[in-house]
Amino acid sequence: MSLETKTEAREKKMKTIEIVGLVLVLLSLLGLIFYPGFIAGIFDAMVKKALPIIVNVTLTGTLATAVIISVMIGRILERCGFTDALMRIFIPLARVIKVNSAVLIPAIYNILGDINAAGRIGGPILVKAGTTKDEQKIAICTMVQSQQSFSTFMFGLMALTAVGARAFLVIVIAVFAPLVVVPWIMRLTIWRDTRAVSLEEMPSFTPTTAPLATVFGAAREGAELVFLLIIPAFAVVFSIIGGLEYIGVWKPIESGLTALLSALAIDPTTGMVSILASPTLAMSQLKDVAAGMSPKLVIGSFVLAASGFPLSVIFGQIPVIWSGATDLNHREAMGAAVIGAVMRLITAGVVALLLTPLLA
Repeated sequence: MSLETKTEAREKKMKTIEIVGLVLVLLSLLGLIFYPGFIAGIFDAMVKKALPIIVNVTLTGTLATAVIISVMIGRILERCGFTDALMRIFIPLARVIKVNSAVLIPAIYNILGDINAAGRIGGPILVKAGTTKDEQKIAICTMVQSQQSFSTFMFGLMALTAVGARAFLVIVIAVFAPLVVVPWIMRLTIWRDTRAVSLEEMPSFTPTTAPLATVFGAAREGAELVFLLIIPAFAVVFSIIGGLEYIGVWKPIESGLTALLSALAIDPTTGMVSILASPTLAMSQLKDVAAGMSPKLVIGSFVLAASGFPLSVIFGQIPVIWSGATDLNHREAMGAAVIGAVMRLITAGVVALLLTPLLA
């Protein structure tokens, strides 16, 4: 073999990702020459979109404090035997629908506290209970069906009262019924690797940590959750939205969402706030204007808000938290969250369009 042939054989073949990189380099150079303001503009748009959520909502708003306190409450309840008590309550029901009763635990902690704390606390419980990956996906899908903040529930209750809706029936159908219906549907359709377990097979979930260590450890855990997971997730999701807005792609997506919400009898204004920003903020706005609205729109908006939205939770926080606390990877956790969010959107439309006469 000649020297030239050996040299060619030793040449490194260009990988696909290297081609992508070269294209990006070329585009960057062309942008700097012909449109130098584009790179600076898109960066500025991404920062401005993420800044209000990270600073105003999370750091100087109530979210960071709420998450820390929610983790504290969850860990205190766990230390006081709350999880073991839930197991005794739900094991008979879970055996009927043939799933591990632990799949309901994250949804319960979500209703009582915060969706981030629910993942942080409920994820390890699922692993300890010996759940399969399909059951862990069912747990995420079920958790997304309930509101992630008690304040969302209270503001929504005020809005329902303002239009004379039968709040108890709405809450039973929208909040508690999915705890049973969703795992049953998912087991029959998508995630079938499930099995019911007896109480004797379940380990104890009550830790033996000292009381003060439990409280201060939970507070530190909540702070880690805020600064190491929630804020980075917010930054990723909202900076991407800001970039899409700058290049003109996000507006058609937003218009499509508005049209979809209107078709499902969900108030577009508060519905968009629930999906993109904060269900709590959406219900806070809804309670002030509900008296002049159709009961159908109010009920639909409440059901949508009582969920795992906004999108930053679905695409950011749930994948990050659950991939670190369970056997699932980012894509599997996100997939389960997306399916749960779609189910919730459909549920809101069905309740608003078909059940309003019974509920208002």
